[in-house]
Amino acid sequence: MQKNRGSDTAGIVRRIFSISEIGLLISFLVIFIFFSAASKYFFTVRNLSNILGQISLPLISAVGLSIVLFSGEVDISIGSLQALAALPLVTIMNATGSFALGAVAALVAGAIIGIINGLLVTKLKINSLITTLGMYYALRGAVYLITGKVAIAERSGKELFFLVGNGKLFHFLPYPSILMFVILFVFMFIMKNTSYGRRIYAVGGNAEVARAIGINAVRMKFSAFVICSVLASISAIILASRLASANHLAGQGFEFQVVAAVVLGGVSLSGGVGTLLGAFIGVLILGIIQNGLGMLNVSTMWQLAITGSIIILSVAIDALKKRHE
Repeated sequence: MQKNRGSDTAGIVRRIFSISEIGLLISFLVIFIFFSAASKYFFTVRNLSNILGQISLPLISAVGLSIVLFSGEVDISIGSLQALAALPLVTIMNATGSFALGAVAALVAGAIIGIINGLLVTKLKINSLITTLGMYYALRGAVYLITGKVAIAERSGKELFFLVGNGKLFHFLPYPSILMFVILFVFMFIMKNTSYGRRIYAVGGNAEVARAIGINAVRMKFSAFVICSVLASISAIILASRLASANHLAGQGFEFQVVAAVVLGGVSLSGGVGTLLGAFIGVLILGIIQNGLGMLNVSTMWQLAITGSIIILSVAIDALKKRHE
C-alpha cells in the first residue's frame, strides 16, 4: 500500500514537472538557501514581497517571449516597446484623467507593433532577429524624439494608476505579482491543453511538417508576435506606474534580462521546446540571484557579468541538448 502511494506521488510530480524543471527547482532551492544564509535580510517578509514585485515585469514579458520562441522565432524589441507603450498611457491620462483610456491606448500600441513584427516576419520573410532588432532601435529612437529625452510625468493623480504598480494585497502580495500569476496560469493552460498550444509547438518544432498536416504556420507565428507585444505593453503599464511617468530610459536592457531568464528556464532558442513553468522558474532564479547579489552589496559590474555568464551557459546547454537529440 505504501509502495503504491509512493508511486502515485512520483507520478503526480512527473505530470507537473519535467526532469529539467525538477533540476531547475533544485537549483532554485540551493540558491535560495545560500542567499538566506549569506544575508539576514534576504529571507524576510519584506524582501520576499520585493522579489515577487521585481519578477512580475520580466515574467509577464517572458510568457509572451516564450510563446514566440516556441514558434521558432525571437523578439528582442520588447525593451524599447516598454518605453514606447508608456507614452500614450501617460499622455492620454494627463489629457483626459482616465487610466482606462490610457491603458487601452498602451495595449493597442503594443498590438500594432506586434502586428508589424508579425507581418514583416511571416509575409516578407525577414529573419525575426533582424526584424525585431530593427524595431528595437526604431522604437527607442521614436521615444527619444517624442520625449526629447525628458521623462513625461503623470499628472492626473489617479490612485488606481499608482496601485497598479505599487499596491499590495494584505500589505504583502504586490498587485503586479497577482496579475503575473493570472497571466502565467492562463497561458500555461492554453499551451498545454488547447489546440493552439499544440500547433505553436508543432510549428516551432518543424514548420514544414506542421504545414503538411494542415497547420497554418504563418497564422501561428503572427499570433505569437502579437501576444508577445501585448504582454510587453502590460509590463510597460506597470513600470510606468512605478516610475509615475513615461521615461525614455525605461526598458533598457530589459529584453536581455527576459531572454536570459527564459533560456535559463529551458526554453530553446531553436523553437518547439520548453514550458512556461520552466520559464517561470528561470525568471525566479535570475530574480533571486540579482536580489541576493544586491543584498550582499555586489557591484553592478559583477551583477552584469554574472547575468551574462548565465546567458552564455544557458545557451551552451541548449546547444548541447540539441546536438545529442
